Amino acid sequence: MESTAPTGGRRAKQLRTAVHGVHRTGLTADDRTGDEELLAFVAEPYTDVEETHRRLGGLLRAFEERGDRRAVFLAIYWRMTAAVARGIRDGDFADPDWVGDYLVAFANLYRRAVHDYERGNVAALPDPWHVAFRATERGDSLVVQDAALGVNAHINYDLALALDAAGVGPDRRTKYEDHTAVIDVIADLVDEAQRTLSARDADGLAAVDDSLGQLDEWLAVATINECRESAWRTAVAMNSRFRTRRRFAHWWNAVTSKGAAYLILSSQASDTVHEALADLEQSAES
Repeated sequence: MESTAPTGGRRAKQLRTAVHGVHRTGLTADDRTGDEELLAFVAEPYTDVEETHRRLGGLLRAFEERGDRRAVFLAIYWRMTAAVARGIRDGDFADPDWVGDYLVAFANLYRRAVHDYERGNVAALPDPWHVAFRATERGDSLVVQDAALGVNAHINYDLALALDAAGVGPDRRTKYEDHTAVIDVIADLVDEAQRTLSARDADGLAAVDDSLGQLDEWLAVATINECRESAWRTAVAMNSRFRTRRRFAHWWNAVTSKGAAYLILSSQASDTVHEALADLEQSAES
């Protein structure tokens, strides 16, 4: 008789995968020489909103031309950056200058991650980004995992640091309201992002999306919103007058995002589950 592992066993294996990731030792430089054209897009810091959007678009096109799966996340992020930039121009935020600084600081964290990975300087690369980039390079992850790994690294790790860089005070209430207003931009783009992934990278996602109606969009927005709330709380803690709280906030930001990255990849703990999901992604047949 064919046996199947109990759900509890699968969950325990997934959690062990995440915990194993958290306890990995430090990374060292690899022998990567780097693609000079890609490096040209990320060598210098972004300085303003329009430049950020333009250069991210150039990097996205370069990824797409190379068949580089880092384009999966960047296609989503580039659209979200464009939408926030449009909101700044249209007066959707109480403090548009701060939102602009926040957007540029956020993008520069992604830019630095791409630069360090491309240069092989993985010792300086945040662990969640290393997991995400290595997965896209290996090519054995699901398209939805490529997207989720990028979102995890950028929101669960980078966002608190970007908020800290832009400053959560003075007038913290106004800044918080502008921070939460960004979720409205994300909500409007989730369905578009799914269609983009389906059309270009995974035909089967369209069938999944249609069958779930608006439920999957609601879950995606709710999850990202909670992550953004957590990032705000972490950024506030990073600005605490107590050094222990500041240090804990940085540690927590790093360790939880790293564990989440390995949890996202946990379907690979079962070849059967992972292959079934991969087949579903790449087939539009019901």
